[in-house]
Amino acid sequence: MLAACQPRASTNEVQQLQQRQEQLELKLQQLEQKLNAVTPRDGADRSGKPPAGPVKSLTYRTSDQGNRLRIYWADGSSTDLECNQEQSTLACG
Repeated sequence: MLAACQPRASTNEVQQLQQRQEQLELKLQQLEQKLNAVTPRDGADRSGKPPAGPVKSLTYRTSDQGNRLRIYWADGSSTDLECNQEQSTLACG
């Protein structure tokens, strides 16, 4: 038998390997949770950052309910920013 020729791992080595396996499983679970927490194509991630990549176009809209700047991203998503007039400058964000 091949197994008989192999040196036996000590109890300490086995415990260390089991502990390392548990750590890796926990890390994998955390990474899967992070991956599943991202909503695809929603125009912004959960922390409010815009998507990475180039801007395709911009539109500015005024209405009685408020002014907004809409950014259309190259990936097909969009982001709306509320705009306010501050002195002679339009501030959006």
